[in-house]
Amino acid sequence: MQMQSERLQEYIDRMSRDLVRDYSIPAEMYENQDIKRGLRNNDGTGVLVGISKVGSVQGYYMVDGQRVPMPGKLYYRGISVEDIVDAHQQAGTFGYEEVAYLLLLGKLPTAEELAQFNQILAHARQMPAAFTEDMILKAPSRNIMNQLARSVLALYSFDDNADDASPENILRQSIELIARFPLIAANALMAKRHYFEGNSLYLHNPLPELSVAENLLRMTRADKSYTAQEAHLLDLMLILHAEHSSNNSTFVCRAISSSGTDTYSAIAGAVGSLKGPLHGGANAKVLQMFRTIRDTVGATPTDEALGACLDDLLDGKTGDRSGKLYGLGHAVYTMSDPRAIVIKKYAAALAREKGRLDDLELMERVEELGIQKIMARKHQKLPMCANVDLYSGLIYNMLDLPEDLYTPLFATARIAGWCANRIEELVTCRRIMRPAYRAVTTHGQYIPMEQRTPHIQ
Repeated sequence: MQMQSERLQEYIDRMSRDLVRDYSIPAEMYENQDIKRGLRNNDGTGVLVGISKVGSVQGYYMVDGQRVPMPGKLYYRGISVEDIVDAHQQAGTFGYEEVAYLLLLGKLPTAEELAQFNQILAHARQMPAAFTEDMILKAPSRNIMNQLARSVLALYSFDDNADDASPENILRQSIELIARFPLIAANALMAKRHYFEGNSLYLHNPLPELSVAENLLRMTRADKSYTAQEAHLLDLMLILHAEHSSNNSTFVCRAISSSGTDTYSAIAGAVGSLKGPLHGGANAKVLQMFRTIRDTVGATPTDEALGACLDDLLDGKTGDRSGKLYGLGHAVYTMSDPRAIVIKKYAAALAREKGRLDDLELMERVEELGIQKIMARKHQKLPMCANVDLYSGLIYNMLDLPEDLYTPLFATARIAGWCANRIEELVTCRRIMRPAYRAVTTHGQYIPMEQRTPHIQ
């Protein structure tokens, strides 16, 4: 087996010497032919590919073809997410379930409708017989997002109407997935800890009377304990991540859905997209970056020391050597990301409770100084802001949640938005997405085998 592996590696090393060169396309070819890389216009705005009633993101307005910055706004079915969060935080209630109802059904529920929806979610949490044992415990994964995607695909086999694309059936599938995502993520975490990290294995069943946030904390802690403040802050995070218009993972979900495939395939694709470090995986990247900063300059560095540390990160000398400051900048938001503002508004109390005010203050300094440095390097005139990822990883850390769970928590929240967008795509669009790529290869002749020369010596 080792010899086979060595032979394969030697072959790959030899064959891939010119791989990047052979695949590369000069940037000017995109510019000269007005190709929208990343479905972005040259001014940074997104290419319009559809119309939606589900979510709305506003970070600028256009005047004479120019972007004019504005404070960021995020709406769920036309309702400001800030208003939703503030209402539940002030009332001391949990809001994610209400948000899931709003996104799926397009209206705010009455008290009776919400109570019934919560009962349906509690019932839908029940996994198929032996599913956890066979799909999670017997086949654990080092990455929970991959386990989540695999488990979603596996649920297809347990659905007698898996391919039924009627709105009624997709709504049923959506409710089941919203209910089951927290359980799959929690159990996948426990399996990973046990099989790959040598920790004790424990699985806590969710309780029907508890919210998604409460159950998540309960299922991921050995003693099942949590404070009300912890649960309400996690609920806030779930609300803020539930939907965000035409982001990468939602676009993937809609693109796959446009082919007419089943719900499980579409959602598994969205999970795969969200895993990426430029998307949902950024929250864990932020925390890793923050550790590098704190280990280098301490909790209360001078502006000079912090600035030098950020320069090293931007130069690719430290951290993951990507040259990125994760959590800063956004494709749509300019002056502010409303989600980041909301998090900072309510995070101070938890930071005070956990003795982590110095970390929160340091992150705020990273935000301020990091934005200055990025804008100076890029000669950027439009304002730039921190995005939700800058603070979400720190909040999850203060909640004593393992890093492996950060992006799965994002998925657990976003499943409501994905499902709503999938329903809308199937109901309203009814046309497969088929973007075009312009071929730039030169035409050649087929050369007989005996006349060919080796391209790798």
